[in-house]
Amino acid sequence: MKAVRCGAWVAVTAIAGLIAIQSLMCQATNHRSDRERLIGAWHLEHIDPPGADGQPADIPQPTGMLIYTRDGHMSVQLMYPKSAGSLSNEYVRNGYEASFGSYSIDERTHTLTHHVQGSVTGDALLGKDLPRIYALTGDGRLVIRSADPEEHWSVTWQHY
Repeated sequence: MKAVRCGAWVAVTAIAGLIAIQSLMCQATNHRSDRERLIGAWHLEHIDPPGADGQPADIPQPTGMLIYTRDGHMSVQLMYPKSAGSLSNEYVRNGYEASFGSYSIDERTHTLTHHVQGSVTGDALLGKDLPRIYALTGDGRLVIRSADPEEHWSVTWQHY
């Protein structure tokens, strides 16, 4: 009888151990780095541009796409509706924003830097490094804001 109890105890312990190992393996498989989570195409969900007072302005929302590739390249395009007029600034020319280049990421500081190789605004961004603070939310969103304290915008993206 003792041998049966001992054998049952060994079997239960072995099964519990296997379940624990499988659970850890599953957690390791599901844990992806921020860099891995960034890769792919994102569609613009919402942009909060700054107003004259530095607070978010209420302007018509653009549509847009942001792409990060596995080999370190990025591209972003935003198109504002005609009701926004001919919006132009350092990033936007006549209601259209487009830039491309490479990117680097520092997961420790949650900093994502776009290294601009081309832009619709030409020399305004060409060759610049644009540091961004990012957050990847639990519900699959990417929130990006400028690391420049003078810029008060925020952009929320949803993975396709």
